[in-house]
Amino acid sequence: MTQYLTVLGIVIVVVAVYAASRRMGILAPIPLMITGVILGLTPWINTPGLDPELILFGFLPPLLFVAAQEFSVPAFRLHMRPILLLAVGLVIFTSLAVGFALHAVMPEIPLSAALALGAVVGPPDAVSAIAVARKLGLPRKLVTILEGESLLNDATALVLLRVAVAAAVGEAVGIGGVALTAAQSAGGGLLVGLIAGVVISFLHRRTLYPLLDNAISLITPFAAYYAAELIHGSGVVAVVVTGLYVGHRLPTMMSAASRLQMAAFWKMVVFMLEGAVFVLVGLHINLIVHDLTEPIHVLIGLSALVVGIVIVARFLWIIPASYMTRLFPNRDRDRESLTYPIVLSWAGMRGAITLAAALTLPLYLSDGVTPFPHRTLLIWLAFVTIMATLLLQGTTLPTLVRKLKVKQDDPKMDALAEAAVQHEATRAALVRLEQEITEQPAPQEVVQRLRQGATIRANHAWERLGPEEIETPSDSYRRLRHAMLDTERGVFVSARDEGRIPDEVLTRVQRDMDLEESLLGREHG
Repeated sequence: MTQYLTVLGIVIVVVAVYAASRRMGILAPIPLMITGVILGLTPWINTPGLDPELILFGFLPPLLFVAAQEFSVPAFRLHMRPILLLAVGLVIFTSLAVGFALHAVMPEIPLSAALALGAVVGPPDAVSAIAVARKLGLPRKLVTILEGESLLNDATALVLLRVAVAAAVGEAVGIGGVALTAAQSAGGGLLVGLIAGVVISFLHRRTLYPLLDNAISLITPFAAYYAAELIHGSGVVAVVVTGLYVGHRLPTMMSAASRLQMAAFWKMVVFMLEGAVFVLVGLHINLIVHDLTEPIHVLIGLSALVVGIVIVARFLWIIPASYMTRLFPNRDRDRESLTYPIVLSWAGMRGAITLAAALTLPLYLSDGVTPFPHRTLLIWLAFVTIMATLLLQGTTLPTLVRKLKVKQDDPKMDALAEAAVQHEATRAALVRLEQEITEQPAPQEVVQRLRQGATIRANHAWERLGPEEIETPSDSYRRLRHAMLDTERGVFVSARDEGRIPDEVLTRVQRDMDLEESLLGREHG
């Protein structure tokens, strides 16, 4: 019963805080975490322990899978260099910087343990980065790089953490061993991801029932992650590769009903998981503070040191890399100057994965008796890094974007590209229509209706290029059809209430009207 109430309470908090955040126009992760902290410090609330396996095996796979499915494979190829520089190079650089600095300031923390903390705080959080980028409407190039980085950086960090922990507990670790671990992790994850992608695509193509497609999609991230971990590969890489493979083929390998249902299903899952992650991070503060033994001035000094290095290291890596290695294409250099690198450098919020990774630090060394050195302190430093980066960077990033006058992508360019392709698609569809009626004739009124529908869709795409303040024919159609649907729905509901039609008829008609209304709901522009 207690667990049930805990889950119910977290769900209620997520819904309430998210609704309030939307109303105030602020990013939901920040108030969610603050709410969690307040609840965690409240004496009469029993704070649930946060099992790192719950985050790494329960939350991370579905969140990464959905993000990878929605990520553009062509865009990944185009921006592979900056993505890998951040997801691999920056994580290693930050981990080393934090580890060596912490060991230098507090030598009683072994270098291997300090490097373990560096690996923990090295990767920015996928949930934080994507939420902030989409909320701010950043240029597509920046969003692509941030999303690509957040999809892969966890794999780099977890490999580094595995090696650092092995060294900290007393196992022999050499350069060859590190290279072998990295190769096995990346190679195993890649192999499992490709196999899972092929198998899942095969199953989707042969599944005709939308609920089965949803079930297969739900199983996929957990199966890929667990299979990769069984062979000591990277579960993160496996899930990302599977998501990219399946997402790239999604438009052609399942029915429209399956895609619509799956999109709605995953949207709800991601909404709840993302919110719960930040609440759980905040709730955990009480358990961390309770076990700390270091003086307050030591905690403040070390916290400032780690947070400062995490923030500064990102600048020191990105800004030189943006010029030395062509992080951004030369054609945009004059327009972007330092704007893009600065925004990218400041978008380094940490999240729940950082805390989950910190909690995986072992309790004892290899002898099973000696405690892991300063484990509670390291977990505290990870928690402070999450809090500081979310509160400092997450709250000021919108202001920074406005001050730097970062130009958003011109929606007219998207509309123009859509209109051109829609025109091409309409011509192809009309040619196919002529072929079909040649082979098997159809009533003239049906053919005329299909031709008219194709023309309307093509014209609607071009209408998006017009002034937004003028009501287009498509806008007029949507407005009037909405009013008609409301009236039709009311008639059917009254007929159901009067007993003239059964509920099954209303449900069937209601579904058809809902589908039509959702299509009308597509925003203009």
